[in-house]
Amino acid sequence: MTVVASAPGKVLITGGYLILERPNAGIVLSTNARFYAVVKPLIEEVKPESWAWAWTDVKLNSPQMGREVMYKLSLKHLLLHCVASSDTRNPFVEYALQYSIAAARSIFDDSKKEALQKLLLQGLEITVFGCNEFYSYRNQIEAHGLPLTPDSLASLPPFSSITFNAEGSSNQDYKPEVAKTGLGSSAAMTTAVVGALLCYFGVVQLPSLQKNYLQSDNGSHNLDIVHIISQTAHCLAQGKIGSGFDVSSAVYGSQRYTRFSPELLSPVKGAVQGMLIEDAISDALRANWDHEKISFSLPPLMTLALGEPGTGGSSTPSMVGAVKKWQKADPHNSSDTWRKLAEANSLLEMYLLTLSKLAEKNYHSYESAITHCSKLTHEQWKFATEAYTIEVAKALLGAREAMLQIRFNMQKMGEAAGVPIEPESQTRLLDATMNCEGVVFAGVPGAGGFDAVFAITLGYARSQVIGLWSSLNVLPLLVEEDPTGVRLESSDPRAAEITTGVSQIQIA
Repeated sequence: MTVVASAPGKVLITGGYLILERPNAGIVLSTNARFYAVVKPLIEEVKPESWAWAWTDVKLNSPQMGREVMYKLSLKHLLLHCVASSDTRNPFVEYALQYSIAAARSIFDDSKKEALQKLLLQGLEITVFGCNEFYSYRNQIEAHGLPLTPDSLASLPPFSSITFNAEGSSNQDYKPEVAKTGLGSSAAMTTAVVGALLCYFGVVQLPSLQKNYLQSDNGSHNLDIVHIISQTAHCLAQGKIGSGFDVSSAVYGSQRYTRFSPELLSPVKGAVQGMLIEDAISDALRANWDHEKISFSLPPLMTLALGEPGTGGSSTPSMVGAVKKWQKADPHNSSDTWRKLAEANSLLEMYLLTLSKLAEKNYHSYESAITHCSKLTHEQWKFATEAYTIEVAKALLGAREAMLQIRFNMQKMGEAAGVPIEPESQTRLLDATMNCEGVVFAGVPGAGGFDAVFAITLGYARSQVIGLWSSLNVLPLLVEEDPTGVRLESSDPRAAEITTGVSQIQIA
């Protein structure tokens, strides 16, 4: 039996930094860039003598990083002992495995626990890989003399090998080990692994392209289990309890999110082995998780575009740490900046909801208004003459102004904290983008920095943005909003790509 699950990457368009504290909310969009986890047994049949074994084998493959790790898993204490490794271990997958087994044992009755034991005695092989959009491939594209266009990116082999940031490069303190685009690869990977394992063990059923279990209460409950285990594993692997918006969007899809109380995970932080892990996970599953998630997606005919400037990404934990240090050092000014940011975030959300309501009220008139505005710059929207177009244009201009206020205050916060939340190079790029025809707004997602920039466009105006970015040495990514979360896949997507021969060139 082989189980393949996937979870989406994310783009946080409002709520950067504020989302770390309740009751601040943020709008997070899930994307069509997905991380995959494949789970299957190491051996097909359980040997008669295996019932006396205290340990079982686990193999973790990370083909994009060229890594393979072998473990011995203690069936009693759920400890993982690394016995052979080609490189660095992966704590996200390790915690996901330990906590998924603990969750199964906590939920199952005796007969199901016996079936689980048999599965574990067969060993586990876990393979993880993500869509190319999670990582930077512009060096490979440029090395082959290809233009910085979506077509060039699409010509790369799916799930290509990953580029590592060079040591000693500029802004190294704020760069991760791997050159990323800021789509939340660790959260998507953790969620995909947890989803695949819990499905493999028979704990949950996941929605799929063929079946959608979310229509029932049981389907929602299944996702809640995936969410709790994924949040727990991700936080422990990171060594801190973050806001959790990236994991929540990986599980549930696009949403308006308010974080859970950090105290919920305090018992798990103290669980290091044996029954302590199972007890802590059992407590976590029974706890009253107080996060808030409200389904959210972009208004009709509005699309997400992402571009990679090519600076290797930013280390979110380092930047968050600097902002928190500034808050403590200057509570008065930091509180004022956060208040203004919260107000601008709420305004942007309000205008987007207004646009969705206008589309629902009269879609034909809404479509006509969006088509009209998509061919004009923001300065021309205010000259609309049709009544419905005037209403739509007013909401579009309101959303634009709200994002300008968000950017201004994020810049102000970055300068005060001494971190590049919206670096000058990003500011020039975003200003040029927002002056394009049919662009509602643009910004740096999440914590900002040197990750990908995003734009929200009208109708077919996305192509205008792609052309501008390519001319400015920015690589447009093959990323769009996909409001769905974790799901079960019918097969390993790598096999499908090989069969159809999609890959056009080989990247060394």
